[in-house]
Amino acid sequence: MDDLYSLSDQLGQVLREKGLYLVTAESCTGGLFGHLITEVPGSSDYYLGSFVTYSNEAKMRFLGVSPETLEKNGAVSEQTVREMAAGARQAYAGIQPLEKIIAVAISGVAGPGGGTNDKPVGTVWIGFEGKNYGKQCKFLFEGNRSQVKQQSAIQAIQMISDEFRE
Repeated sequence: MDDLYSLSDQLGQVLREKGLYLVTAESCTGGLFGHLITEVPGSSDYYLGSFVTYSNEAKMRFLGVSPETLEKNGAVSEQTVREMAAGARQAYAGIQPLEKIIAVAISGVAGPGGGTNDKPVGTVWIGFEGKNYGKQCKFLFEGNRSQVKQQSAIQAIQMISDEFRE
């Protein structure tokens, strides 16, 4: 757990240095990413909040993911995490300036069921979006449900840390 705390703390330091704020839109991780971020004392300085949109209906209603995106690409897709991140970012605009908000989105198949040939168990899309940047990556994690969730959350923290540390 010390490694997780250290990784979350490093991300917090980067966000503080850059004057950025973080919001999250989680599906398969069920709030684990937000939990790891808030394990760091003082995380309220840069973490604004989260949406846990497990169902497609919640993704559409609260994050503005289009029904067409979900029908054509599914919940576990590059397009869906892009729209989830954009929706989360927009939802928190006004609390802080939109240009200072980074949104992270995670959607995947944690298992043990739900996998398909195209999207086997362990398939996870992670994306983030900010003012002039965005990135979406597909991962295939191994292990049981808890392990897939944990790997997804850790990878998301690492992705953002790497992007903004440079």
